[in-house]
Amino acid sequence: MREFLVEITTTVPEGTSQDEVDRRRAAEAVRARELAATGNLARLWRPVGEPRSLGIWRASDEEELHAKVLGTLPLRPWMTFTVTALQSHPNDPGGTDATP
Repeated sequence: MREFLVEITTTVPEGTSQDEVDRRRAAEAVRARELAATGNLARLWRPVGEPRSLGIWRASDEEELHAKVLGTLPLRPWMTFTVTALQSHPNDPGGTDATP
């Protein structure tokens, strides 16, 4: 699987009930655990004080990432994504390609 850096911004539509927000957020947590178990979600962060998330996501290609991974998130209708495809860097200290 390829890795992608995904920036996610979630904007709850005005007038949405708190019950609906809570229901979708609970379902989102369940789906995130499922995607982590399948290897599609590797890491997820929230920048301090910001209403967005940054994550490392995996899929065979960007089309699959959108259709079968990000598109399955319960909050998807309220989300915008910025996707950057990643590749190994030869100086990555955590990678197998690192040069001593």
